Amino acid sequence: MLEITPAMVSQWELATRLPAPEQVARILGTLGVTGKRYDQIMFLARHVRDPNWLDASPPDIPAPLTGVIECERTAFRITNWALLIIPGLLQTPDYARAQLTDSGINVEEADIRLVVRLERQKVLTTENPVQLTALISEMAIRELVGSEDIMSDQVDHLVMMADRPNISLRIVPAGGGYHAGKVGLFTMYDFTEAPSTVYLEHHHASAFLCDGEGIRAYRKLTKLLAGKALSEDASRELLREVAR
Repeated sequence: MLEITPAMVSQWELATRLPAPEQVARILGTLGVTGKRYDQIMFLARHVRDPNWLDASPPDIPAPLTGVIECERTAFRITNWALLIIPGLLQTPDYARAQLTDSGINVEEADIRLVVRLERQKVLTTENPVQLTALISEMAIRELVGSEDIMSDQVDHLVMMADRPNISLRIVPAGGGYHAGKVGLFTMYDFTEAPSTVYLEHHHASAFLCDGEGIRAYRKLTKLLAGKALSEDASRELLREVAR
């Protein structure tokens, strides 16, 4: 039906070659894909070769979130810097729901995103879990999200997750003056057989960086933040103090 050789289709499915946008359009037409889903896939097809790409969030599950999920699923190490919000992989359901609803998202959409967020967290507890380095600003654990009870439970959850052998959780104390990390949050994904990627997120837009210069800049920033962070033991002690 496609008039494309099975060998070529197999290479696309195995991700050893990339189909041209015209070929993707032919496949979508054959499968009867139309409307918004067609537009989303064609956007990816046109920009898949770009070294960096920026995309505004649509009203349903954002297209960049699909990229985040795939990065989390395939990375062997994730490094996260959180300035004011607890990283999504370490959020409790109540904290995540409070954050989503306080962001002006309607209840139905918040429920969808909450389910996705909780499903993503399974990469930390599988038989072969991802290695997570979480550098979290002290401001994030003291900033009230939802209620005091929700925050107390959230901090208790951080203490519990910090005891896992695949998670290194360190708090960067507040009041240490300006540093480049205060510009915003970022997440770095390292892969076994692919270049590293950095994910930047803002209110209504996000970006994936994979060029060498950009990755080097964020590795340097990670070292700077790690140098300012408390040790793992001191971080757990601070978390227990905040949770009281």
